[in-house]
Amino acid sequence: MQPLAERMRPRSLDDYMGQSHLVGPGAVLRKAIEAGKLPSFILWGPPGVGKTTLARIIAQRLEVPFFTLSAIHAGVKDVRDAIEQARRSQFFDRPNPVLFIDEIHRFSKSQQDSLLGAVEAGTVSLIGATTENPSFEVIPALLSRCQVYVLKPLDAEELTAMIDRALAQDEHLRKLPIVVEEYDAMLQYSGGDGRRLYNILELVTNYYDAAEGELRLTNALVRERVQENITRFDKDGEQHYDIASAFIKSIRGSDPNGAVYWLARMMEGGEDVKFIARRMIIAASEDIGLANPNALLMANTAFQAVQAVGWPEARIILAQAAVYLATSPKSNSAYLAIDRALAKVRETGTLPVPLHLRNAPTHLMKKLNYGQGYQYAHDFPGNFIAQPYLPDAIEGSAFFTPQAYGPEAAIRDRLAAWWKGKYGYED
Repeated sequence: MQPLAERMRPRSLDDYMGQSHLVGPGAVLRKAIEAGKLPSFILWGPPGVGKTTLARIIAQRLEVPFFTLSAIHAGVKDVRDAIEQARRSQFFDRPNPVLFIDEIHRFSKSQQDSLLGAVEAGTVSLIGATTENPSFEVIPALLSRCQVYVLKPLDAEELTAMIDRALAQDEHLRKLPIVVEEYDAMLQYSGGDGRRLYNILELVTNYYDAAEGELRLTNALVRERVQENITRFDKDGEQHYDIASAFIKSIRGSDPNGAVYWLARMMEGGEDVKFIARRMIIAASEDIGLANPNALLMANTAFQAVQAVGWPEARIILAQAAVYLATSPKSNSAYLAIDRALAKVRETGTLPVPLHLRNAPTHLMKKLNYGQGYQYAHDFPGNFIAQPYLPDAIEGSAFFTPQAYGPEAAIRDRLAAWWKGKYGYED
């Protein structure tokens, strides 16, 4: 028997769950489908939100040939063969054949280059699916020829409806006396992933014993059964985001043992090496920052090195970087500073730039006093002169608060000496 997720795969847009901002009535992608004018596009979103299903429904709705490739297994030759088959199946009065590439972020530059001609000539309508940011993973030439549509995790209402639909419509489950008393645990473990939700539902209902009468699905039962099978879910990559979160929290908490353990779990689960390295770059700024500025250099160097080396040696580079980050002093002052500044911008809107800070490249701008009164810091002792750098309405606001220990203590003392109490750095 097929897995429940496959048995319940939607066959039409009316059955498709979620992504109403793209395929709901009047939404942009639905309009293109109904008009029969399908652009090439990339579906970007987390696992289990319907990327592959949507591509299949579109091809079926348009009644066009559908060719699919997995970036894990396909090479340039496979791409060219698929494009040639698509060219032969074209009809002048029909929309273009659809070429669907799953995990397009795993394609190399040469593989992506091989798609350009067919996409530009309209031989195929390309639909790519990716869990990674296309800005980083898709070459600019291909990205410029495609729309990018962002898919969202399924919300609680949508996930609940999926459970109810499966129990009412699935050929196997509808025959069982199942009563759902609580949904919370299933929704929590699913993490907005529809495929994971169906895996959980199937796992729990597999324990049904006719001698027990009704199978009552409670949060306690779901937690018990899922915990018993947690290894299976990990091996299939089902805890992708939870394990990545544990990895980052171990680094933030300065525990190198936790960091390397969760790193190993990601490696064993087949995680993309670039995904791991990118998370360390973020941690180097968010959690370490100015307490050890070299952390960002280490993380960025690791990102470049693992791409050059690949598996299995990349494990050593990642481990070195993870241990370095975990054992570094921690500071989130820069992270907090930008979030405070963003909050102030959203609160106060587009405040005018003070005249003395404006550039004055033309005579008219000079007449309007652009740049008047600006003092060039390098003309003063110590290359510093106190003058206002914020809009008048928020003058004196402090967004950056350096910590009072480690390398940031010296930064705090320097700022206090320069600004003489203006931003409260003496406190």
